[in-house]
Amino acid sequence: MATLLSNGQQSVMATSNGQEQQQQQDEPEQQQVEIRKSSSPKPGAMPNLKLNRMGSVSPKDKRVYKIVLTGGPCGGKTTGQSRLCTFFENLGWKVFRVPETATVLLSGGVKFSDLTEKEAYKFQENLIRTMVQIENTYFELGNSSTRNCLIICDRGVMDASAYISKDKWEKMMAGNKWNPVEMRDNRYNQILHLVSAANGAEDFYSTENRKRHYQDHACRSEGVDLARELDYKSAAAWVGHPYFDVIDNSTNFEAKMNRMIESVCQKVGIDIGDRLQATSRKLKYLVALLPPDSEFPPFQDFDVVHHYLQSAGPKVQARLRKRGQKSHWSYIHTQRRPNVHGQARIEVKTQLTHRDYMNLLAQRDDAHFTIYKKRRCFLINNQYFQLDIYKEPGHPRCKGLVLLETYSSLTGEALKNCMPKFLNIVKEVTGDPDYSMFNLSLKEDWSTTKKFCRSATHVKGAANGVSSTPLLLNGQ
Repeated sequence: MATLLSNGQQSVMATSNGQEQQQQQDEPEQQQVEIRKSSSPKPGAMPNLKLNRMGSVSPKDKRVYKIVLTGGPCGGKTTGQSRLCTFFENLGWKVFRVPETATVLLSGGVKFSDLTEKEAYKFQENLIRTMVQIENTYFELGNSSTRNCLIICDRGVMDASAYISKDKWEKMMAGNKWNPVEMRDNRYNQILHLVSAANGAEDFYSTENRKRHYQDHACRSEGVDLARELDYKSAAAWVGHPYFDVIDNSTNFEAKMNRMIESVCQKVGIDIGDRLQATSRKLKYLVALLPPDSEFPPFQDFDVVHHYLQSAGPKVQARLRKRGQKSHWSYIHTQRRPNVHGQARIEVKTQLTHRDYMNLLAQRDDAHFTIYKKRRCFLINNQYFQLDIYKEPGHPRCKGLVLLETYSSLTGEALKNCMPKFLNIVKEVTGDPDYSMFNLSLKEDWSTTKKFCRSATHVKGAANGVSSTPLLLNGQ
């Protein structure tokens, strides 16, 4: 059994401001290790990111945003932490950096090769428990801070699944009453996978660069092939997280770091203007004749329910999303509104508790159907894809509808080569209002309704991308 995170790979799950999770009727009882879930704003309230003169914010407006940096060897994780820290501190945020738990424990004299199989299993389990407690310490500090707070986790609990067998992982999960929705989807706000230089930037994955990397991390000696394998396993461990960004090597390193920072800013809802060059965009495709499951790479399926809410005006859209597996759910409130310059639209996502989700349902807009989907998430060709399969009940226009979404900075043949060949892709529908979820959910006929939105305006901050995207693309 390989050492958990022995190559330094990990990630994190999502959370927002930090009240304790209220026990839900369909959730398991108290876990042996506390897995914290984010709190939510009051119904209808959205965070204000403006700081006062001293850098503090009012309690009702404060943000605590938790991210995980993961990836293969020489992916830029250490530099990424430093860049994020500097960028957000310059905005007046408090930034905490959670150390990598595996490094802390292994530096104490533990030699994984000396452990028996039973000892190794227990070490892995205790490593996760320790990680959770260390993270919770920083989460508490973030919650008590008077300033907006960014918490950067150096890898996260789900990475353990990449380094032990599926049977042992499931045994460990069951024994601790852990479930993937809490550990993968609800604990952290966003996962950022920085692809190893061994995959797409091989010239920089040289012996000298690796030596310097290993000296800094006390560390590793992976060859290119093994580094690629570890990079894929690290990414696959997080497939299914609703806000999972793969920051690849399709650009130079400086642009890669900018794409990473921009991805975080968009999801937090910070208007960065042209401070960072946007290269990646959201793409949407119409798919027909789904193949059997056996033709897909490893995937995660989710039940997804969307409700559109009454909004303050025609320029504002608000919706709820309920997303889950096996009766474990996560809840998100999304609001799209004009930014301060009035030239684009900002999309702000806030994680909710079950109670606040139920309260907000009272604001449902009766002009829209509830949207039901099966969402399939998978990773192939170093691209993260989401396949939305619309389900009944719903408007007849949604019957049999299947849409594929991804984010990419690639174009032309490079993009074509990354697309899943096993899917029957009919056409690209990026920006086509006929395939926007807002319009698809309208109860009235499109030919007579005044609510049909034909806007081609771009939105910053959609689910898994790192740049501006069309307003009416089907969101998370």
